[in-house]
This record gives sequence, structure tokens and C-alpha cells, in this order.
Amino acid sequence: MPLIFTSAPPFVLLTLSRLPIKPFSPFPRNPSSLSLFPLSSSSSSSSSSAPMSSWLGKLGLGFGSRGGISAEASAAIAQGPDDDIPAPGQEFAQFGAGCFWGVELAFQRVPGVTKTEVGYSQGNLHEPSYEDVCTGMTNHNEVVRVQYDPRACKYEDLLDAFWARHDPTTLNRQGNDVGTQYRSGIYYYTPEQEKAARESLERQQKLLNRKIVTEILPAKKFYRAEEYHQQYLEKGGRFGFKQSAAKGCNDPIRCYG
Repeated sequence: MPLIFTSAPPFVLLTLSRLPIKPFSPFPRNPSSLSLFPLSSSSSSSSSSAPMSSWLGKLGLGFGSRGGISAEASAAIAQGPDDDIPAPGQEFAQFGAGCFWGVELAFQRVPGVTKTEVGYSQGNLHEPSYEDVCTGMTNHNEVVRVQYDPRACKYEDLLDAFWARHDPTTLNRQGNDVGTQYRSGIYYYTPEQEKAARESLERQQKLLNRKIVTEILPAKKFYRAEEYHQQYLEKGGRFGFKQSAAKGCNDPIRCYG
């Protein structure tokens, strides 16, 4: 009759107790090891800047591919230049200064501004939604793209409105809004805009006793936000309290959900 143990034999327990135990993590030390599209030697040096969503997506924990393209291709598109074209005789400018509702209204009021749109830019996901951006994983900023008539509005006028609207010394934060999507940024379309932006920052820094953290970068692909975000405060928001977008209006801007 065979022996039947109601518990593991002593020598089995002894053997198991001597086995090395390694902690298990579902996340690899080298994310590139999960890549479905191996990087070439020419691109390996930039692998550390690849979005975390790339490999998280392949585990089913992030954004992964969208629209039939890989996460790497998605990031490449999102990081491309803004190739939209302004109306004839007009120019574009792009700014991030916290929640884009209030920032847009501030620019709507600037004489010479002919159109404003809120959206997402500077991120690594093609065609992001508001929910995507709010995760903080896409690196997008909430931005306002301003179309203006340079004959009626100087770029410096827009910079003045930008500095006046927010606190450029708080990193990834404006008031109670916290996250990378609320960072301070000036995104230029031309070398002239870049030069003006950097000179303006230097002048502004002399007026403040804290370091300005505003980033100044080339304008990247602009993704227009959902329609309900457009001219949100002028339309009254969800409570119906409309705020004036009249040129030159100095009424306090109240930002609410």
C-alpha cells in the first residue's frame, strides 16, 4: 500500500526552503525588450525618450497602437510640426498657460486676434482625447492656438497677454490645476517669434523673484480639442454664466467647470 502524506514530507520542505526566491514584476527593466518593432542601431540612442505608453500599451495597460499604427509611429506624428495653414494675411501663435478655457478668453479679447482654438500639443500620442491628456501619460499640454493679423496685433502683444494671464514660476501647475498638461509654454512658428519670446522671458524674469519655468519650443502638431471646450467661457460653461470676449474687455476672467 503506498504511503499517503497529509502534508509535504520533511525533505521536500527542506529542499523548497533552500530554493532562491526572486521578486516578480510585470514591468521589465528594459522596456525596449517588449518592442514589437525592434529599434535600429541608429535609433537606440533615443530609446530612453520613447513614451512609457509605448510598452505599457503592448501590455494592455496603456494606449498602445491607435488607428492601426504603432505607438512609435503615433509619437512621431504627434511630435511633427503644426502643418495647418492660417487664413491669408494671418499668422499663428501657440501658448500653454494652465486650463485652456480662461487662457483662450484672454486671447479672444486681444485686438487683432481673429480666431482662437483650444487643443493639445507637445505630446506623444496621435489624436489624443481630453481623457487621454488628463491621464498625464501623453505629455500633451493644454494650449491655445491664436490666429492674429500682424497688421493689427504685434506678437509682443500676445506675449504680454500670456504673461499677464498666469504664474510662469509654478512647474506643471496653475492654482488648483496640477499636471503636465497645465505647464507654462510658448510654442513658436518662426525664428522671429522665438527671438521675441526669449527676449520677453528675460524681461519678465527681471520683474519676478522666482525662476520662470516657461518652456520655449517649436510649435508641434496641434490637435483641436472637443467642440464643447471651444470658447467655453464665452458660451457660459455648464452653468450658463457667459463672459465677454469683446476686444479690450478687462472684466475678471472666472474659470469654472
